[in-house]
Amino acid sequence: MDRSEILEMMAALQLSGMRAAYDEILATGIKRKHSIEHIIGALLKQELAEKHARSIRYQMGIAKMPLAKELADFAFKDTPINEQLVRDLASANFLAQQRNVVAVGGTGTGKSHLAIGITRSCIRLGRKARYFNAVDLRPAAVPSDQPALRAHVHHRHDQPGLRRMAERVLRCQDDDGAPRPAHPPLRHHRDRQRELALQEPRLIGAPDLP
Repeated sequence: MDRSEILEMMAALQLSGMRAAYDEILATGIKRKHSIEHIIGALLKQELAEKHARSIRYQMGIAKMPLAKELADFAFKDTPINEQLVRDLASANFLAQQRNVVAVGGTGTGKSHLAIGITRSCIRLGRKARYFNAVDLRPAAVPSDQPALRAHVHHRHDQPGLRRMAERVLRCQDDDGAPRPAHPPLRHHRDRQRELALQEPRLIGAPDLP
């Protein structure tokens, strides 16, 4: 079996880590006279490392962190922040203990930087995380994926309740299905009776016989 066939099978099995490192590991193994087991083990380690890196990249993406901040970039010097405590939090031990962490401080004191840095460190240790801000946590009466419905509700919210109820009442229709006018000239049955009383009587008699 030649090299191209081996690489094709690695691609079919989605062994991208092994495929990318195949030539280097094989050349190093032959040069140093490594055993077959040693070469195969090196290829497997490379594949595991690639899958782990791919998982970290995926978890970093779904965490939705606004910035790529690292604890290594934070300047602890001349700040009241307990660096050792932050390092302990970055080890993710507080998650195993099911404890919460609350950062208190004014604007610009580094709360977001530390929170993002701790989160990224926990993800690299195999934990899952999701970044939220205060706006994301606000409850919404209407789902966010229905903007048209949300706008409709907001538009009608300030209208009087009686008017909104009246709009739901169907107008009567004539026999031909056309809607009657909103304000007909005779709205009361007494008006109708008075109109009939004022009409001249019309008698229909039999035709004169010869």
